[in-house]
Amino acid sequence: MLDGQTCLVTGSSRGIGRGIAEELGRHGADVVVNYRSSEAAASEAVDAIESEGGTAIAVQGDVADYDDVEAMCDRIHDAFGQVDVLVNNAGITIDKKFENMTKEDWETVMDVNLGGVFNCTHCLFDDIKASDQGRLINISSVVGQQGNYGQANYATTKSGLFGFTRTLALELASTGSTANCVAPGFVKTDMLEDVPERVQQKIIDRIPLSRFAEVEDIAGIVRFLSSPESSYMTGQVLAVNGGMEW
Repeated sequence: MLDGQTCLVTGSSRGIGRGIAEELGRHGADVVVNYRSSEAAASEAVDAIESEGGTAIAVQGDVADYDDVEAMCDRIHDAFGQVDVLVNNAGITIDKKFENMTKEDWETVMDVNLGGVFNCTHCLFDDIKASDQGRLINISSVVGQQGNYGQANYATTKSGLFGFTRTLALELASTGSTANCVAPGFVKTDMLEDVPERVQQKIIDRIPLSRFAEVEDIAGIVRFLSSPESSYMTGQVLAVNGGMEW
């Protein structure tokens, strides 16, 4: 399904990003596992993809640093050539009530969650335009749709991806390439495990399907958006949240 496609997944050494990388590799893509500092975890992700017959490399790069991203793209081009699918997944949280949030807390999250998306998309925009199956896929969050207590910075970045995705969809349309956004709900990852059990239960009570998402639930949607089957879908926000209203 994705044979011959080169896919870069940012922040894919763990969590949702790793699940996406493994899913794309499972379906024939040449996968680039990007990481900032977790080299060992990135190597494990590559090993997991290769153990299932896929092809992958790990490439270090801080998405918040434009020069770093340019260097990362050069390494990818040397290894695989043109990038066909860019999955902007890398993101961070610094959670505080707004009244306690510092300017540094705000700007750090902005630099990674929105600045990183700009950097990676800008450096690979020509690749996506030129590809016969160009795909830009931005990973947002239900928090960007609903807001969330103590996450003003994070929610703002995730909301910003909606406008960015729609605009890029319009600008890419003449080339046949697409841009879409996935807004996951609450997913079973290491980050969720750190949430107190009583809070987890309150969240589940708000989810009509009465469960958290598995990483595979998100990865499957991204694989569809990366595939030829999604060629007539662009500028959309796919809310994969178990039925939560927004």
